[in-house]
Amino acid sequence: MKKGVLLVNLGSPDSPTAKDVKPYLDEFLMDERVIDVNPVLRNIIVRGIILNTRPKKSAEAYSKIWWEEGSPLIVISERFMEKVKQHTELPIALGMRYGSMTIKNALQELKDQGVDEVFLVPLYPHYAMSSYETVVVKVLEVQKQDFPEMEITTLPAFYSNPEYVKILSDSIAEGLKDFDYDHILFSYHGIPERHIKKSDPTKFHCQLNGACCKINSVAHHTCYRHQCYDTTELVKKQLGLPEDKVSTSFQSRLGSDPWLQPFTDKEFERLGQEGVKKLAVITPAFVSDCLETLEEIAMEGKHQFQEAGGGDYIHIPCLNDRDDWAQLMAKWINEWEKSSVLPEYNIQ
Repeated sequence: MKKGVLLVNLGSPDSPTAKDVKPYLDEFLMDERVIDVNPVLRNIIVRGIILNTRPKKSAEAYSKIWWEEGSPLIVISERFMEKVKQHTELPIALGMRYGSMTIKNALQELKDQGVDEVFLVPLYPHYAMSSYETVVVKVLEVQKQDFPEMEITTLPAFYSNPEYVKILSDSIAEGLKDFDYDHILFSYHGIPERHIKKSDPTKFHCQLNGACCKINSVAHHTCYRHQCYDTTELVKKQLGLPEDKVSTSFQSRLGSDPWLQPFTDKEFERLGQEGVKKLAVITPAFVSDCLETLEEIAMEGKHQFQEAGGGDYIHIPCLNDRDDWAQLMAKWINEWEKSSVLPEYNIQ
């Protein structure tokens, strides 16, 4: 069998216009793992309400961060793939969960090169229904329907892999090098609390109060909340960050259902009001900068913090196409190629 690699990231509209943003949002929000309600209600919420107003607003946000080469997330993902290719001989294709760079086209690209054994790499460090899981499910659906001869092996969530934590920590240290911070905020993508419960294989472990995180459980393998807080702790330990100068929050909530807290925008207000003058923000739920990091955090977050009385503000970029990050991904790929070994990680 010939081996190959499929990298999958979130995706992007083709342009920062309402015309292109609308079908992208439709595909994204109609995903049953993103808005996990019955199909009739989801259709009403998305196509009857959200898509009548949000595409224009989202297009304006995309326009603020759009690069001359195109969508930052797409451009960065392509640059990352090219760097990974420099350190492995396996064919690599790039697909997106949503948008025109489809997973089907990426698998076809691998098939055209004779690949029939695929190493699937969801470009998400943490496990969540609405990110990691939906990528895996979609790839398996496409494989079953269009590429039944292919075998799929999936990279596990890698947030606690020691090599990954080292590179993430190094990137943060570099971002903080010339910034005498008062506080560091680790802001992660938010999800509804019910997703935590749904992802719990035991159906009773996760209590959403932090106490359950201290009890070693199989539930931690699919608990996004636990994995986010664990990431913060791992980086704090790696860099020796002061306990009282670091906190964790969750951004980008949608609707009125309970979402993971504390909310990032409320933290911006709190920190500014409490006298923090120099704030650094890190977004470790993403490996590639995108709308959520470049507009919501780097731009809107700065405004919210300073409006609340804060001062200097920096957003530390995601890993993007760092050389050490691309080399580590290639190392994982080469280890899988040689012995089907997957990266080690320790979940506590």
